[in-house]
Amino acid sequence: MIIFLYAIAAAAALIYLPFLLVAYARVQIGLEALSTPRAIFDKLPPYAQRATWAHQNSFEAFMLFAAAALMAYVTGVNSPVAVTAAIAFIVARLLYSVFYILNIPLLRSLMFGIGSLGSGTLIVFSIIQANS
Repeated sequence: MIIFLYAIAAAAALIYLPFLLVAYARVQIGLEALSTPRAIFDKLPPYAQRATWAHQNSFEAFMLFAAAALMAYVTGVNSPVAVTAAIAFIVARLLYSVFYILNIPLLRSLMFGIGSLGSGTLIVFSIIQANS
C-alpha cells in the first residue's frame, strides 16, 4: 500500500520539525551560533535544548519505522490495523516532539511507546504476510 511510503516521507519531515525552534533560538544568539553551532548548546534556552534532543531522537525512531514501513510495503501488507499503526506512528512522533519541547515527560514517554508500538506492529504484520 502506498500509504506506507507516504508515512515514511512524513516521518522524515517530522525529524526536522523540532529543529525549527533550534534554528530560531540560534538566530536569537547571533552569529556565534552560525560559526560554532554545537559549542553554543549550553547557551540555548531550555526549550531549544529539548528541541535538539527531540530532533536527535527522531532520527533514531525514524530508522526503525522506515525499515518497518518498507517491510510492510514490500511484503504487500494490506491491513487496516497496519495502516492505523503507520498513521499512529506519525501522530505519536509529532506529539512526542511537542511534549518534549513543552517538557511534559509522561506524555512524551507515552508517545514514544505508541510510536514504537506502531513500528513493531508493522514488523509483525510484515513477517506474517511474508510467511503466508
